[in-house]
Amino acid sequence: MQSINGYIIDIPNQQIIPGIIEFENGVISQITHTKKATDQYILPGFVDAHVHVESSMLPPAEFARLAVVHGTVATVSDPHEIANVLGVAGIKYMIENAAKTNFKCFFGAPSCVPATTFETAGATVSAQDIEKLFKDYNLKYLAEMMNWPGVLQQNAEVIAKIKIAHQLGLPVDGHAPGLVGDDAIKYINAGISTDHECFNADEAIHKLKHGMKVIIREGSAAQNFEELYGLIFSYPDKTMFCSDDKHPDSLVEGHINKLVKRALAKGCDLFKVLQVACINPVRHYNLPVGLLNPGDAADMIVVDSLMDFNIKQTFINGEIVAEKGSSMLPKIKSQKVNNFTVQQIKAEEFNVPAYDREQTIMVVQDKQLITEKANYELPQDNGLLQPDLLQDIIKIVVVNRYAPAKPAVAFIKNFGLQKGAIASSVAHDSHNIVAVGVSDEMLAKAVNLVIENEGGVAAATEDDNLILPLPIAGLMSDADGYEVAEKYAALEAMAKKMGSQLSSPFMSLSFMALLVIPKLKLSDKGLFDGESFTFV
Repeated sequence: MQSINGYIIDIPNQQIIPGIIEFENGVISQITHTKKATDQYILPGFVDAHVHVESSMLPPAEFARLAVVHGTVATVSDPHEIANVLGVAGIKYMIENAAKTNFKCFFGAPSCVPATTFETAGATVSAQDIEKLFKDYNLKYLAEMMNWPGVLQQNAEVIAKIKIAHQLGLPVDGHAPGLVGDDAIKYINAGISTDHECFNADEAIHKLKHGMKVIIREGSAAQNFEELYGLIFSYPDKTMFCSDDKHPDSLVEGHINKLVKRALAKGCDLFKVLQVACINPVRHYNLPVGLLNPGDAADMIVVDSLMDFNIKQTFINGEIVAEKGSSMLPKIKSQKVNNFTVQQIKAEEFNVPAYDREQTIMVVQDKQLITEKANYELPQDNGLLQPDLLQDIIKIVVVNRYAPAKPAVAFIKNFGLQKGAIASSVAHDSHNIVAVGVSDEMLAKAVNLVIENEGGVAAATEDDNLILPLPIAGLMSDADGYEVAEKYAALEAMAKKMGSQLSSPFMSLSFMALLVIPKLKLSDKGLFDGESFTFV
């Protein structure tokens, strides 16, 4: 029998009571209230209500090693990144890797693989695949239904996937950025229960009032906390926290604990914040995560005070998995799996003939996944269109990594690069190679670094280059998570030294091929309008 003494935070009853929690074989056996307690606070662990673990560039077991330090005991994870590369085999890889460590990583069945028909992915996940995944692997939900036009148009395959989840009594996650009015209501009424893509409070409140739950996202690229934290005051039972996409250096710094601290600093009530961070995801997804009741799994965290909220210990199934800022989870050796066939590329393949100097271009926005679109007249040289560094306009390219094909080339504004190029095989959602650069030569250099390593994130200038190899599906590293974070931070620093003013240049780059987010994105097949769902 083990026990822990402190001030127990009873979130549902909004009480803080001195007491002792006893647990045995990973389960809480008894909670005894006392008159005095050790000067520390005990509460349920934090849950990330929507995350793509692959975006940390770490496999699940390694992601867990970093997350538990911040009091995270569970994640609601959508493995659609690796599914777009390897299909069902990739999903199984994630499930099996996560099972090797003491962390509660709950997976959903990816609903949109590929995300659209307007790009080349490495695999397809059908309704039949999803039904079998639910049966064989006890998945907890149907992951984000990004194809909201398919829902509105009653696409047979889309509706079949939703129906499978509903027949099993499982929730369906949403993904409908900017969707409001009658279309949003129709989308919700199809049985879509959440959205983590709300840009502002008005959109979120509209969806809340029509039956959705809103997941407040603060990731490495999309950061919506400031717009949405006010929902906690009025809708503490219908909101959750998530990171969605968390790069390794950000994960080292913090996770859901950072949102808890920020919400408390904004004046949000302690019990409401902890309901959002600890209770709501467990109840919404029906997760076997302990909530500090006798008979529950001994999943809990210990913090030093309600002012600082520093994590002293994290327990999962009664085992101390993190203590005093150090992870106690062992390093797990991860198998390498991949799908990468592209050959080296030549600079002239990125040439754009100057048939028309006025071009429709993408306009990136810092800390947002959405882009704007604008028309600019570009300079030309020897019959070829050129970047315009004075207007902060450079080239963006997407190279198909699954089959030989001509690269897609366009122009993008506000990336800030004044020299060189950066490239990545993390390119949502199909994960072809995406790159931005000031010249065709620099683009080729950066892209070829990624190709040589069969996946990775790279930065290149005339004098230097740097790459973080990602040998697991071109998405994840098999190295120590803290080392990966250090290498990734060095790449981000190099990109900023090259001129980028974006908070997270590589994370922003990875979303420039995500067609389901408006307004303008680039797939391996061309420039795409995410509002009209057509090529430009």
